[in-house]
Amino acid sequence: MAMAGLQSMRLLGGDKPLTSTALGRSSLPRSLHCTSAGGRNLVVKSSSELNVVGGLRSSFLPCLDRILVSAKGDVPNVARRRRRGVDVQASSAASSSSDGLGGEADAGSGLESVQAGGVPSRESKLAETLQLGSLFGLWYMFNICFNIYNKQVLKVFPYPITITSLQFAVGAVIALLTWFSGLHKRPQISLAQLKLILPLACVHTLGNLFTNMSLGKVAVSFTHTIKAMEPFFSVLLSALFLGDMPNPMVVATLVPIVGGVALASLTEASFNWAGFLSAMASNVTFQSRNVLSKKFMVKKEGSLDNINLFSIITVMSFFLLLPVTFFVEGVKFTPSALAASGLDVKVVVTRALIAGLCFHAYQQVSYMILAKVTPVTHSVGNCVKRVVVIVTSVLFFRTPVSPVNGLGTGLALCGVFAYSRVKSKKGDKKK
Repeated sequence: MAMAGLQSMRLLGGDKPLTSTALGRSSLPRSLHCTSAGGRNLVVKSSSELNVVGGLRSSFLPCLDRILVSAKGDVPNVARRRRRGVDVQASSAASSSSDGLGGEADAGSGLESVQAGGVPSRESKLAETLQLGSLFGLWYMFNICFNIYNKQVLKVFPYPITITSLQFAVGAVIALLTWFSGLHKRPQISLAQLKLILPLACVHTLGNLFTNMSLGKVAVSFTHTIKAMEPFFSVLLSALFLGDMPNPMVVATLVPIVGGVALASLTEASFNWAGFLSAMASNVTFQSRNVLSKKFMVKKEGSLDNINLFSIITVMSFFLLLPVTFFVEGVKFTPSALAASGLDVKVVVTRALIAGLCFHAYQQVSYMILAKVTPVTHSVGNCVKRVVVIVTSVLFFRTPVSPVNGLGTGLALCGVFAYSRVKSKKGDKKK
């Protein structure tokens, strides 16, 4: 049934046409009597049930097809149409209107043509699924490339503060380019918001710095095995600072996580305390960022989407870490300094830039996915991503893995997956 044709329909016992404007007014009668396709009498008690502006509900379409036209006079230029055995009276002027709400249903396909906000077609669902699958694929690919190229650079250039600053610099440049080119809307940020974002930028800086310190000391697979303990610190910090006490099922899922990481650590060939403690510190800082983010979201003023928030944090992190880099490590990443160390300047610079691009890209894609799925789905995807990164890094770097070490890693990852499932059920109960 054409949406535009609704504009000339009249309510039972009234003179006003059933239009999107009329539906939003207080003059709308308290109830609307109509007959469904099965002959049952239905009464719609509120205008919100019609939902014409946002898109008709599929369950109400048969009812609208049988709405009675007002008996007070004939509607001018009315043409009788028959569609699937239902008589509908609609104005020819209304059906030819160009307000964007109209559109005939495709009788051959058996699907209703509804505007945005209605029931999506199979094609749109398929396109959305393909888009989401592509984003997950990019997320995993960028993350794998970041870990491989980053590890290659840190093996020959053991200056994690400099490398982290370079990655923030690449991200800051990308953020500024997207803003000034119009690819993403520039944020309207206030001084009060910047003060709230500053703690987030500080822990974000430390979290990435500690991750790079760990990657420079131990194998990529071991770093990510330790980082599987993020749920443990998330539960701990949420209980301490947000008062969110975990239920017994959540606590039970933390046991295999902690046990698996301990087992993997005891049998890790590349184990050293500097790499282990750096990865642990990364867990603490990143989960502190998540706790602070929740507090920031409650207090924030105005609109600020996740991508802009991440971009602002990246720019701030660069300026926070830059003076620390000069003070602690000095100027090391120059062609002359690299050549003096006996390194291939072109190879090292290329790999470092690719790592910086992938670093920013995978986090941007992560926020894009989070805007399309629930946090629990994103958490499960992150768990799968960690598995993929561990497996690919073991294969690429030919990292020796003992059976006990593999068992510990697998146990920790299974615990992370169980944690995500328990949190998912907890979220469903709240709904």
